[in-house]
Amino acid sequence: MRFTHDPRILAEFPQLTATTLHVHGVTANPDVTRTARFFLDRAAARLAGGPESELPEIAAWRRAFTQMGLKPTQYRCAPEALLRRFRKEGTLPSIHPLVDICNAVSLAYAIPIAVFETDQVVGDLTVRHAGGTETYATFAGETETPDAGEVIFADDFGNAHARRWVNRQSALSAIRPTTSSVLIVVEAMHETGPTDVAALRADLVTALREHWNIAE
Repeated sequence: MRFTHDPRILAEFPQLTATTLHVHGVTANPDVTRTARFFLDRAAARLAGGPESELPEIAAWRRAFTQMGLKPTQYRCAPEALLRRFRKEGTLPSIHPLVDICNAVSLAYAIPIAVFETDQVVGDLTVRHAGGTETYATFAGETETPDAGEVIFADDFGNAHARRWVNRQSALSAIRPTTSSVLIVVEAMHETGPTDVAALRADLVTALREHWNIAE
């Protein structure tokens, strides 16, 4: 499976920086509390300096959402939504050990991290504008059709694995207890994105290897 950004997306958002990890041998057994706490503490330290909306990483995605014609306070990028919840509650719900680590790292860097079960992706995965015929599976068990022109993660079968780019992931390829192979996608829009994404990737690989014998 290949992951790409459509040339039109790259032309519209030249500031985009992205990286991926293919991780195999995932299990749902490890206790990742200590690993995740390290990154959550880093997120808390950043939030102590001001609200998440003022972080340059979040501000850059807000500008991107505005460019896409979305209200950034109505549709928030995933790390902004997570940071808001973390600031209010001081913790995040546990979903799956791998997702818990990815969420914690995402909060520490304020950069979106998407995790897809590769067995549920048909063919290649591309970030592109929707044509208006794709299908999106909600976590409530409903099926939606993204609006034409909306930025989605689409596979070759027309499944939309995320809507509004980094706003909302599909239930179709969400990580399950039986998941063993995943694709992790990291995307940033801010000025120091290349440096920060490289650092995030290194931290994430180290954190994952504390709990799984993974092959990238």
